[in-house]
Amino acid sequence: MEKENCEMEKFNVAIVGAGPGGIFAAYELHKLAPSLSVVVIEKGKPLEKRKCPIDGVKIRSCINCPSCSIMNGFGGAGAFSDGKYNITNEFGGDLYQYVGAKQAIELMEYVDTINVENGGAASRLFANDRPDIAKLCLQNDLHLLKAKVRHLGTDINYVVLENLFNALKDHVKFVFDTEIDTIEKGEDVFVLTGKDLSVCADQVIVSTGRSGSKWMEKICDSLHIPTESSRIDIGVRVEVPYDIFSDMTDALYESKIVYRTRRYQDKVRTFCMNPHGVVVSENTNGIITVNGHSYEDPARYTDNTNFALLVSNHFTEPFHQSNQYGESIARLSNMLGGGVIVQRFGDLIRGQRSTQERIAKGFVTPTLQATPGDLSLVIPKRQLDDIIEMIEALDRVCPGMASDDTLLYGIEVKFYNMQVAVDEDLETCVKGLYVIGDCSGVTHSLSHASASGVYAARRIVEKL
Repeated sequence: MEKENCEMEKFNVAIVGAGPGGIFAAYELHKLAPSLSVVVIEKGKPLEKRKCPIDGVKIRSCINCPSCSIMNGFGGAGAFSDGKYNITNEFGGDLYQYVGAKQAIELMEYVDTINVENGGAASRLFANDRPDIAKLCLQNDLHLLKAKVRHLGTDINYVVLENLFNALKDHVKFVFDTEIDTIEKGEDVFVLTGKDLSVCADQVIVSTGRSGSKWMEKICDSLHIPTESSRIDIGVRVEVPYDIFSDMTDALYESKIVYRTRRYQDKVRTFCMNPHGVVVSENTNGIITVNGHSYEDPARYTDNTNFALLVSNHFTEPFHQSNQYGESIARLSNMLGGGVIVQRFGDLIRGQRSTQERIAKGFVTPTLQATPGDLSLVIPKRQLDDIIEMIEALDRVCPGMASDDTLLYGIEVKFYNMQVAVDEDLETCVKGLYVIGDCSGVTHSLSHASASGVYAARRIVEKL
């Protein structure tokens, strides 16, 4: 379809997805080129209407809403996270490989400035500048990754998103509860079509997040955009008394620790550490997995710290269904436990199923109502051996970690989108179509996804 023949509503830029990448792309487009017409099309609901019906009383499990309010809507899957923005190239994505290491950090620091200006000023910025902790880790074959961490907290993160929406709503058109089915490229214009919407756009930014992985695969197939898929992280969410990790979390907040197991030489890492936090369940494409939240408000503190232990799994030819592999393990957990399973570490290493009675007698009070069970019936032996070895390694730097009463929730899965082939501008082989954020496979975190949105917007403006 030619530009002059487009009879639909026409925009300079259409953004698919209102997660962090899409939000910051819209923000930067308006800032740099306020005359541009921009539309953001989101499958989910506005922030204030995002409500999960699971209340733990009347509704205890997922009822498969048409659009999951935990994963979709303004703010994306990170809207109800603990709002950690890690400013680093050591983890969280490979954006630096496309834009350069120095510029990647500058972009993340720019995002941090915007968050602070929009309600995050009261949040804390932690710097990983404790060589004594790094040395202790190294002496026990653990590797502490370097990063600055802006911890907004789930509460302040929500306020920041509210303020960003209010700053954009009069300048950018937002369309909610609308899923785009197809993206077609005409001679010099894109046509985006959904059930009740069709629009034309000169440029398109796709930022559908990890929950849009299957949709992204379909779009890439239809437009002949090369992709590859080879990674999935599988593990558990650990819950311990706050004091066990307080020396680390008080100084660093987010302790990203990597360990290579002696038995299999597999890489295991800590992820998403939540001091004084709560363990929560989340829905990903109808599968219930586990996650963690924490808050900046001391009134909402708990006596526990939780974090994930994840084993990285890299697959080679001929296997290309890494996400489906992770989904199958998560579905098995859902089948056995009706959702999330919880097990005491002592029960796991003794080969016995946890019971409600044994958990109640323990010294760690669970913050999530989960089904006591046996994770060895769910997690493959190799990954389970890796997790046990990592817990024992962490116990050498944080004594008490390997306590019988340490709680393990399963499973936690870190889904990765297939790697979409993009160039140094994050533009695909279909000129004018940019793929950013976690749906690109380039980023895996709030900070990297947000930074990729800023970068793509700048590249679009520079080419005008």
